[in-house]
Amino acid sequence: MLTTDPIADFLTRIRNAIKARKKYVDIPSSKMKEGLAEILKANKYIKDYNVIEDNKQNILRIHLQYVNGIPSITGLKKVSKPGLRIYAGKDELPKVLNGLGISIISTSKGLMTDKQARKESVGGEVICQVW
Repeated sequence: MLTTDPIADFLTRIRNAIKARKKYVDIPSSKMKEGLAEILKANKYIKDYNVIEDNKQNILRIHLQYVNGIPSITGLKKVSKPGLRIYAGKDELPKVLNGLGISIISTSKGLMTDKQARKESVGGEVICQVW
């Protein structure tokens, strides 16, 4: 299936799996999605992820995390869209819920959170926000 915005599809599949209380969700894999999953894992929004190899695109399996039945991810929002890219310089990187959530930024040094981008003093495209 061809999607015009694979990152929005990635976020929507995670959002739907959380609402359905699934233990894991399978998503078509790409390097960008693996990078997003790595950031979500490092910030303890998901338990783990692994790549299941097949003959085509590979599958990214994301194991969702719940604490006492409450999901660790309460919200996901796509910021930059194919029709309207949103860029932020190093001084105007967005904060999510006054620092309780994270913004994922695509920089020249790779994908990183808004906190890491401030520390490295780089800006870039604001991909999404997670809280």
